[in-house]
Amino acid sequence: HQFVAYYDIDRKMTVASRTLNERTWRFTKLDEEIGWDSHNSIVMAVDIAGYLHLAGNMHVSPLNYFRSTMPLDATTLTRAPSMAGSEERRVTYPEFMRGPDDKLIFTYRDGSSGSGNQIYNVYDPTAQRWARLLDKPLTDGEGLRNAYFVGPVLGPDQYYHLCWVWRDTPDCATNHDVCYARSKDLLRWERGDGTPYVLPITLATAGIVDPVPVHGGIINGCTQIGFDAQQRPIVAYHKFDAAGNTQLYNARIEDGNWRVYQGTHWDYRWDFSGLGSITTEILVRPVKLEADGALTQSWSHHKYGSERWKLDPDTLAPEKRLAPEPSAIPAELRRVESSFPGMGVQFEQDSGKSNSADHHFVLRWETLEHNRDRPRDPPWPGPSMLRLYRVYDNRP
Repeated sequence: HQFVAYYDIDRKMTVASRTLNERTWRFTKLDEEIGWDSHNSIVMAVDIAGYLHLAGNMHVSPLNYFRSTMPLDATTLTRAPSMAGSEERRVTYPEFMRGPDDKLIFTYRDGSSGSGNQIYNVYDPTAQRWARLLDKPLTDGEGLRNAYFVGPVLGPDQYYHLCWVWRDTPDCATNHDVCYARSKDLLRWERGDGTPYVLPITLATAGIVDPVPVHGGIINGCTQIGFDAQQRPIVAYHKFDAAGNTQLYNARIEDGNWRVYQGTHWDYRWDFSGLGSITTEILVRPVKLEADGALTQSWSHHKYGSERWKLDPDTLAPEKRLAPEPSAIPAELRRVESSFPGMGVQFEQDSGKSNSADHHFVLRWETLEHNRDRPRDPPWPGPSMLRLYRVYDNRP
């Protein structure tokens, strides 16, 4: 069974479904409609009993959550009034994930940019009921800030690793302080040196990787978690150097302490600020442990293009430029079809697993760039076709 959640030509939240041997899709329109806000992402999961769970179109909004009343049947998706019943009036950044013992977890921010807490729920498939995974928020911005997360990422050491930056206001320039936590069970959390946290984690109690100040050149969404051959976590991010230019940095736990390594020497400053979603000029990828034991890292830069490097395992310094990794998406799918100025191609990889190991699925559509969550003046581009491609691996 395959399910695709998206917004249709009339801005209605829609779920398309089929079995993989069918070419005909069944469409279910839900009672939810988007406005001009790039925080309208949809997340979807299937629990171990086959029931669908869907949430989305929330930016400091009441919880929008749907659950099917029949297994593997999107036509029975029904709006649920709540999950756990509290802290559900100002929801942003919903995410489903699998926790220990394959438990279905739902996490989100309760509050607003610059003032929010992180909530975790867990689903009981037998009782078909959600409850709090944690009796307190994982993080608490104390009404003064909120945390922007990457993770939890399940590492080779079987810990769940989490990194984040704090932000003081809706202005993206007020991000600061790279922080870190890890957990075996998503219940008990600790710092990189193994000392336990008392929840909720605040700025004063957080294990700080790098104390980047406000207006220090770090932005939410551009922190990444990787690992080296010794299974030590490496947090990648960018910030301003002493000269005020934006550089890539990697921080690694060494003997219980974080050591920060500068990875680039660019002559360029990405001086971002303001509200709403912005266009990314520098994108950092996590450090990757290759099959031969080498450490590699990729990044893309507005001025200098995309690069992939082999890193020195001791200093994490780029020592040899490598060919780009083969793309999972064929080049012909990257060509823009629309003639409307400014249109670009967007992709989403499938999150499910098929019985065949030689292919994966990719969604493709075309859009304009971010517009800081503001309405665009006409003229607008025509509707974009949403297509699903089966991409065979290791084929030209």
